[in-house]
Formats: sequence, C-alpha cells, structure tokens
Amino acid sequence: PLDIRGDSAMSLASGTMLGVYEILAPLGAGGMGEVYRARDAKLNRDVAIKILPEALATDPTALARFEREAQAVAALSHPNILAIHDFGRQGETAYAVMELLEGETLRARLEHGALPARKAADLAVQIAEGLGAAHEKGIVHRDLKPENLWVTKEGRLKILDFGLARHVPGMTGGAEKATERMSAGPPTASGIILGTVGYMSPEQVRGEAVDHRSDNFSFGAVLYEMLAGRKAFARNTASDTQAAILRDDPPEIAAGSTGSSPELQRIVQHCLEKKPGERFQSAQDIAFALQALSGSAVASGPAVAVTRRVRWPWIAAAILVIGVLLGGWAVTRFRGSPA
Repeated sequence: PLDIRGDSAMSLASGTMLGVYEILAPLGAGGMGEVYRARDAKLNRDVAIKILPEALATDPTALARFEREAQAVAALSHPNILAIHDFGRQGETAYAVMELLEGETLRARLEHGALPARKAADLAVQIAEGLGAAHEKGIVHRDLKPENLWVTKEGRLKILDFGLARHVPGMTGGAEKATERMSAGPPTASGIILGTVGYMSPEQVRGEAVDHRSDNFSFGAVLYEMLAGRKAFARNTASDTQAAILRDDPPEIAAGSTGSSPELQRIVQHCLEKKPGERFQSAQDIAFALQALSGSAVASGPAVAVTRRVRWPWIAAAILVIGVLLGGWAVTRFRGSPA
C-alpha cells in the first residue's frame, strides 16, 4: 500500500520529464512503487505516474511484474478499474501513466469503523462488477484488499494494483490476446504463497494454483470487514491468521447500527466458503445477488416491517377514492337516460 503522506526522499524531483510527462509533486511511496502527480503536456491534463523504487529498478523480476501489471490493466476498460494510459522506460526508470484519482482508499474509510449496510452494498456491487470485467479477460487479481480499493469523491470505486495479477488461460473461455502477454514469464511455482495475509483464499494459503474464485473469497473478506468493522480472520500472528482462514468461520456480524440484513450476511458467507466449488462461481453472480437486494431488503428487518404496515393503508385509501369517483360518474351518466 502507498503511504499517501508523501516522502521527501522519493527519487524524482519536481520538474523532471518522463517523455511528455512533467513531474509535479509526490503523491506517495510504498515497497513496490512511487506515485507522482504529473502533467501530460501532449493532452494538457494531470495524471498519476507510478515508477519502481530505485532498489527494484534493476531487478528483472520486479521489472517484468511491473510491466505485466501495466499490460493487465491496459487490457481492461471498466469504470470500476483504474485506467492506465501509457507505459514506458527512460534510462533505468520504468513508469506507468494512470488516471489521477481524488478520494481515499477503502482502508482509510474503514478506519472510522463499519459502513452502513446500504453504502457497503453499493461499494460491493462496484467491486464485484470490476472483478467480473477482469475475470472475463482471464485475469485474477490475487491481492484484493481495502488498501487496493479506492473510493473517489463522487463515490465511484476503483480497483487498484494488479501487481500480483495472473492471466489464467481458458479460465472463462474468452480471454483476449492482449492479456496473453501476462503469461510470458514463468508460471508461479507451486507452494509459493502470494497475496496479503487476512484476505487470501484457503487455496492461496496452501500455495495452490488459483482461479477467479479465489478473488471471490477475498471479496467476501472485504465485504465482511465493511459490515462488521473488523477483519474476518484477524489473529495475533500471520500463521494463526492463515490457520483461521483454513479452518474457521468468521464471527457472525451483529445486527447493529449498520443495518446489515440476514440476506446480506448470507452473501458474505457464500463468498467465504472454504472450497472453491461451494462459493459463488463468478463475480457477476455476486453483483446480481447484491443488486437483487432492494433498498428495503438491505435495511434491517424492523424497518422493512414498518414500511409494509404503512404502505397498505395508503393503497386501500386510494382504491376507495377511485371507487367513489367511478360510482358518482356512473350515477350522473345514467340518471337522465331512458329506461
């Protein structure tokens, strides 16, 4: 995750040119990249530029992963996935040019506690639709977590950081050629664990090959945290957390101020099934299930009951008024007619 406080020790100074892009200011830095605000002189717009940190700039493996991430995102075009505009190299500096986002990460939003059920469901639908678009191209994210989800000031959710993404040939039967370049490098060796502890699927924890259903598990862990205000499998150590992912179910989400409904909790539970075959089989299925929950269904049970009790008297009154009007019209029409 990026430290959005900025870093005076970042490697590019203001005014540095990378192709047609002028570096304006640092936005943040993390272990796998530095991000800057820059000006696109050709199209006269502000963009975000991500470069590899100096320590990784000459690492062939890091460079290959960085390029695969750029190719993965470039192959996608969806409002819930961060758009990438360009990729290039200048000397030893590899950089990716992305859309500039205003807002905050979902992690920053969750620091204030659980989200209201309606808001959590709205963001969850957007995550699921973005994941579905990636999965349709045969791309598995493999590192879905609140740090990699961005909420814009307008409420639009964007999936970030496809650095661990992997193209799975034939996963959906319709992957485009543009994503095939992601498989140019050697496949991930069996037994190597990739991902973030606490959000990995059981198959990731075991170091097994994963497909799109692994992302669906991670999605469930994120949705659980949005509703409960705590991580689904948090334990004192990383090894204990991994063990919990393999054997434990998360604590039930208490019905409280967030208004989480039983239907919404069942969606979370279905995502967090230990066996891939028992989960939702596609992110689009998750999106449909969430959308099927109407505004009243997302709210808590008592609120739904009150809504239904209030609605029927109004309907009965309307029918009565219509009946009276029709009766008056009939009497007036036929009073002067011959027998």
